[in-house]
Formats: sequence, structure tokens, C-alpha cells
Amino acid sequence: MELPAEISLFPLNTVLFPGGPLPLRIFEPRYLDMVSDCMKHSQGFGVCLIEKGSETGKSRTYKVGTLAVIRDWSNGPDRLLNILALGSRRFRILHLRTQDSGLNSAAVEWLAEEPAMPVPANAAALAGLLQQMLTQAGAHYAMVARNFESASWLGYRLAELLPMPLTQKQYLLEITDARMRLDIIETLVNSRAPG
Repeated sequence: MELPAEISLFPLNTVLFPGGPLPLRIFEPRYLDMVSDCMKHSQGFGVCLIEKGSETGKSRTYKVGTLAVIRDWSNGPDRLLNILALGSRRFRILHLRTQDSGLNSAAVEWLAEEPAMPVPANAAALAGLLQQMLTQAGAHYAMVARNFESASWLGYRLAELLPMPLTQKQYLLEITDARMRLDIIETLVNSRAPG
């Protein structure tokens, strides 16, 4: 998929990581139109964590987010649109524009993908922890390709699944060093381990 210079934004109270699943129930007209347009043009939409405001009203978001690519959709019995998207590339918002419908779009710069790096030996136990967590994760994780040997993939999955404040998840998204992300996660996990 070609990365556009401008994308529609979906501010949410969640942090989407590259490769991670995002199940959504869409009901607002502005987002129904956005999803329809994305599917027509084979484009994704940007997901950014809300810094101030709400999902249904006005909001201010963090500047770094992740492109969401729609992989599946269905109409629910409640007539709401259910979609399942996957996180793709990270981006930084350069300029924001609000359309008449209330939908935000942004000119973005695309952040470089992290170089391939194996999981360091000192973080090997985190792979076992993630395997346990994935057995209890929702059905939407069935479509997530597994790559336990990748430091980036392991760090992203742990960051999205471990219970921590959203601001901490956002910080882990913005880090551009996979090893540093794993070091922070390992410290967090060890601090919560029973004495």
C-alpha cells in the first residue's frame, strides 16, 4: 500500500501498535463515511490516542499514531458496522484539518520502520510471557502473524496487552529503539513480579 501524505484520523482512547489488531464498532456518520472511503480507495486511517476530550466529541490527540488498515468488516445485529483493522506504519502529525462533517484529517510524516533485530537473550523470558497472554487474548489475535524472534514485534505485542496506563503505552509507541522498548517492559514486568 502506498503511504499517502494526508490521512483521515480516528481519535481513540487506545494506542494502536504496528501489527496489532483493532476491533471497532462504528456508529458515527463521520466515521462510517471515513470507513467507506477507506475501503473504496484501499487506504487506511490514522489512530491517535486522545490526550484531551472524548471519542464522540472534540478531542486533542498525541502527535504520533499508527495507520490502521481494514482487514474485515460486518454489519452487526444492532446495525452497527463492525470492523477489524491491523496496525501498520507509525506516523507523526504535521498539520491538522477539521472537515465540515467533524472528521479530522492530517498531513503526516511517516516514521521509519525499525530495523530487524532479534530478541536479546536477557529478554527471552518475555517471549514466554507473551505466549501465555496470547492464549487468553481475544479472537481478533488469530489474524496477527506471530514473530517471537523479532524484538519489535515482541515489544509491540507486550505493550498492547500488558496492563499499564495509556500514557505509558503511548511512550512505548513513540520509542524508535526496539531494545529500549523491551528493556522498559522487562523492568515493568519485574517490578510487578511477586517478591
